[in-house]
Formats: sequence, structure tokens, C-alpha cells
Amino acid sequence: MFQLSAHLEETLMGNIIGSIIKNYKAEIQSIKDRDPAAASTLEILTYAGLHAVAMYRVAHWFYIRDLKFIARVISQTARFLTGIEIHPGAKIGKGLLIDHGAGVVIGETAEIGDNCLLYQGCTLGGTGKDQGKRHPTLGNNVMVGCGAKVLGPFKVGDNSKIAANAVVLETVPPNCTAVGVPARVVKQNGKRTLDLDQIHIPDPVSQELCKGRMELERLRKRVEALEKRLEKEG
Repeated sequence: MFQLSAHLEETLMGNIIGSIIKNYKAEIQSIKDRDPAAASTLEILTYAGLHAVAMYRVAHWFYIRDLKFIARVISQTARFLTGIEIHPGAKIGKGLLIDHGAGVVIGETAEIGDNCLLYQGCTLGGTGKDQGKRHPTLGNNVMVGCGAKVLGPFKVGDNSKIAANAVVLETVPPNCTAVGVPARVVKQNGKRTLDLDQIHIPDPVSQELCKGRMELERLRKRVEALEKRLEKEG
């Protein structure tokens, strides 16, 4: 019986290690595909984001087996070494790319889909001391720009983009861009929005101001026309 248990434990450990290695390879490939600065696999192996995610997966293995102290020690060690804090209770899919990574925080009940991209300084945070699900869920192919804050137990849909320094406090539908503080959603006509360009993003506040200026200019011309008409009739 003891030999059988030992065999099962060995098989389980082998499966877990195999899964971690498989995810590690997927993350390396994700960096190759999406980071223009990645010159070689050897260089990618120095990336802090890659190390942080690999250590998270080990910590998560302990966390789901209720070995939370060991999980926390591993996650805090990763934070010390990389500057990236990922709670071991978070759920992360394959192919996550954390670019640069300094200051990234991912909360306990956060969920991240496949092939997502997080920039430095972004936060997937909770709301106060609520119990249960209190952190956001990111769908597949989501980008969160540098300094962006996504706060609360809502979902950011597949293929959506959160602009740099945006503060997102409510659900973002799929194939959209959220911009501003608080963030507003800009439709993208169903086009995939995951890329490394954080600059060429429409600003809905600026667009509204432009519309307002155009309306004021139209009213000014209208008033001038009415004044001239009154002068002629007077």
C-alpha cells in the first residue's frame, strides 16, 4: 500500500512538473512572438516577468494543496527578486507576458486567460475587505497598459485593451479599449486590439471636447449671421 501511494505521489509530481515546464515553454514562445526587444531565447531567460510567472506556478501548486505558508514564502521571494507580486491564489492561463514588470500586482482572486499582456506598474486589485471574489477576471488576449489599475470583481472581455494609467472600475466588453480615469470604453468594431502599441489609442474625453469646440464654433457663426441679418433689417 505504501509503495502504491509513493508511486501515485511520484506520478502526480511528474505531471505537475511537466505542466509547469509546458507553461514555461509557452511563456517563452509568447515573449518571442510579441516582444520586439527579445533577441534570443538566452536573453528571454533573464526576463523578470518570466521568472515571476514560473515561481507563481510553483507557489500556486502549494496553495491549492492548502500549504499556504510555503506558497506565500515562494511568492514573496519572487516579489523580492523580480519586483512583481502575484498572489499564489490567482489563476493564470498559458502564455502570459509581463513586459518589464516592475510594480505589477495580481491579487488573490484575480483570473487571467490565455496569451495576456501586462505592462509595468499595472494592478489587478480588489475592493476593500470584501470576502470571496474581489479581483478582476481577464479574458483571453487582453492587454493592460503600464500603470493601469483594474479594480473589482468584474470581467474584461477577450481581445480588449486597457490603456496606460487607466482606472477600470466596471465590466469591459470583448474587443474594446478602456481609456481614462475612470475608464471609458471605446468600441473597436470587433477588431482584435492586442498589440504592443500603447500610444495610438483614441481618447474619448478629447473627442468629446473636440465635439464641444466644433459645436461652439457653429453657434458662434450662427450668432454672427443673425446679428448681420438684424443689422440689415434694422
